[in-house]
Amino acid sequence: MDFTFTEEQQAAAEAARAVFAGVAPDGVPSPSLVPGAVADDFDRALWTRLADADLLSLLLDPSYGGSGLDAIALCLVLRESAKVLARVPLLESSAAALTVQAYGSEEARTDLLTRVGRGEVVLSVTAHGRTGHDPAELAVTAQRDADGAWVLDGVQTAVPWAYNADYIVVPATAMDGDAGLTEDRHTAMAPVGTDHVLLALVPRVHEGVALAEQISTAGERLAELRLDSARIAARDVIDADGAWEGLRELLTIGTCALALGLGEGALTMTGEYTGKREQFGHPIASFQAVAVQAADRYIDLRAMEATLWQAAWRISSGAAGALPSAGDVAVAKIWASEGVRRVVQTAQHLHGGFGADVDYPLHRYHAWAKHLELSLGPAAAHEESLGDLLAAHPLG
Repeated sequence: MDFTFTEEQQAAAEAARAVFAGVAPDGVPSPSLVPGAVADDFDRALWTRLADADLLSLLLDPSYGGSGLDAIALCLVLRESAKVLARVPLLESSAAALTVQAYGSEEARTDLLTRVGRGEVVLSVTAHGRTGHDPAELAVTAQRDADGAWVLDGVQTAVPWAYNADYIVVPATAMDGDAGLTEDRHTAMAPVGTDHVLLALVPRVHEGVALAEQISTAGERLAELRLDSARIAARDVIDADGAWEGLRELLTIGTCALALGLGEGALTMTGEYTGKREQFGHPIASFQAVAVQAADRYIDLRAMEATLWQAAWRISSGAAGALPSAGDVAVAKIWASEGVRRVVQTAQHLHGGFGADVDYPLHRYHAWAKHLELSLGPAAAHEESLGDLLAAHPLG
C-alpha cells in the first residue's frame, strides 16, 4: 500500500508551511488576561496571505479559480495552521464552499465561490445545535412560504466567526405542510412530522437574524444565532440528500486535523524545553520519567494521524468499507479528542510552572485543545455513534 501524499497535496502543505511560518501563536492577548474576546475579528492579514497563496480555493473547481483538491489536502493545510494557532475560519469557509459547489444552486455557486476563493467572502457553519449536545439539524426548523422561500426559526449555539462571516450555513429540518413543533420550546425543538434536512445560506445581516456573543475557552468570539421567521430565498437553500452529512463529516475531520497540528506544536515545544531545562546537571529530557511520558504522547499523535488520514481518504475517495465513512470519522474524532487532551496535559506537566506562565504560549495550546476536544462532540459522543453503526452493520 502507498501511503504517500500526491505531489499536489504535498505542494499545498508546503505552501501552508510558508504562509504560517511567520505567525506568532501569541499575537493576541492571552485569554487568561481578558474578560471577553481576545479580538473582535480574525487575522485578516493572514487571510489575505492565504488567498494570495491559493489556499482558500483548494477544494474549488478550476472554473471557480480553485485547485480542485480534496479533503486530504485541506487537512494538511489545517494541520499546519494549528501548529501556530492561526486565527482564521479556514475550515468553516472551505467546507461550506465545497458544499455549495457540490449541492448548491447555479446562482449561489456563481455568486459566491470565486469570491470565497479570493478571500472576499467568508462563510461559517452552525454545527452545535441549540445546546452543543443535540443534533444541529433539530435546532432549527424550515417551512416553505407561499412564494417558495424558506422561513427559518430556531437557535444555534457556539457559531464560530459568526460576527465576521458574510454568510452562515445553517442546517434545518424541513417541515411538511401539517408539521409543527413540540410544545416545549426550551428543548431542542424536535419537529413533528419532519421531512428532511436542508442547508440554508443565511446572511449575517438579515431580517429575523440576531447574534448574541459567546466566548470560547480559547477566548475567541462565538455567537448564539437566533432565527425568528428569517426568510431565505430558495436559491440560497440546499435541499439535497447527503449535503448536511457530508458537510458535518468534513468539519469533523478538519477538527481532527487541527487537533493533530496543535498536539504536534505542543509536543515540539515540550521537546525543546526539556532538552534545555537542566536538573542535577543534566537536561530533564534525558530522565526516563520524562522520556517515557513524551514517548506516550508521540504514540497518541501517530494514532491521531493514522485515523485522520483513514477518515479523510474515505471521504475523498468514496471507497466502500465494512462501515459507512461515518465510522472512520467517529474513530478519528475519538482519537483526536482523547489524544489532544493527553498531549497538552503532559506538555503542561513537563514544563512545570513555566507552562502556566501567561507570557509563554503553551497555556494557549491548552485552551485551544479543550475547545477542539469538545467541538462537534467529545470522544464519548462519537463512541456512542460508533456503537450505533456497529449495531446496524455487524462485522464478520
